[in-house]
Amino acid sequence: MRNVKKSLMLPVLAAMLVFSGCAAPTEQSANEGNGNGAAEAAGISGQLSFYTSQPEEDATKLAAAFTKKYPDVEVKIFRSGTEEVTAKLQAEQKAGQTQADVLLLADSVTFESLKEQELLQSYKSPELGKIPAELADADGMYAGTKVMATVLAVNTQKVTTPPTSWKVLISDESKDASMMPSPLYSGAAAYNIGVFSRTEGYGWEFLQGIKDNGMAVIKGNGAVMKAVASGEKSYGVVVDYLVAREKAKGSPVELYYPEEGVPIITEPIAIMKESQNLEAAEAFVDFVLSEDGQKLSAEIGYTPIREGIAAPEGLKSFTEMKVLSADLVQLTAEREADKQQFIKVFGE
Repeated sequence: MRNVKKSLMLPVLAAMLVFSGCAAPTEQSANEGNGNGAAEAAGISGQLSFYTSQPEEDATKLAAAFTKKYPDVEVKIFRSGTEEVTAKLQAEQKAGQTQADVLLLADSVTFESLKEQELLQSYKSPELGKIPAELADADGMYAGTKVMATVLAVNTQKVTTPPTSWKVLISDESKDASMMPSPLYSGAAAYNIGVFSRTEGYGWEFLQGIKDNGMAVIKGNGAVMKAVASGEKSYGVVVDYLVAREKAKGSPVELYYPEEGVPIITEPIAIMKESQNLEAAEAFVDFVLSEDGQKLSAEIGYTPIREGIAAPEGLKSFTEMKVLSADLVQLTAEREADKQQFIKVFGE
């Protein structure tokens, strides 16, 4: 992710066909916090439409914290997987009725595509000075909000030898015992496929190998985590915060950062070009990137992206991670081709 930059369009009709069998997304209102607003809240009001792929509980906490500070703003939340949210956005745009004001989705490739389509509003938040420059768009179209690594999760009742390499997924010990999220639903998974297929020593040969070794594919990261925690699967390819969260609940799970490195996503945030409440949208971006917003992110269980705020217990900070990455221009231009190759290897 260090060498990131540009994009290509995600085809709407293909996306809608792929996702037509997926579970229904959720939409709700979050207007909690009727206390006194901060001084900067004066004059900022109205409705803010927030589209996100965050877990519903986390999105609600974020919206509630924002409306506590800005009590005259009503945040309406639509959440689903990154690919479904993107398909909804593009269907709205095609119909000439874009609803979203602010987006917070999985990965920078998604935002590069939206940027290429000129759907985003440039906004350089004053909070960006505390965010690593390589994790925000140079043109101000989007900025990362957290650091989420994809790691190996194991069920400790089934796995006694800590894995050190991704290649455990093609070993005898993980035969028919591993699971990963689908890149047809999860933005993180789509990013992972793009990175692994372009990493020396891995590539599509490795991905074919994990398929041949019995790798199961399921809709999202949450479902992978559930399968590992329950013992249905011994190994999972999953975002790090879910493992730490599940371990804190007492589940027999552990997470490992493989020695070769890990792909990371940053769940960027952006303002839609056709936002109907630009003032509230900018305030929302500022809040998410602010010290208060980043402390909330850490409390929820994510590794903050802002300098000076520690990662939650059990997770590495960005500076501690060895990062696997690929060229963002290529990842964006070839994402649809990557999905089609994934379907060819793993099936739909």
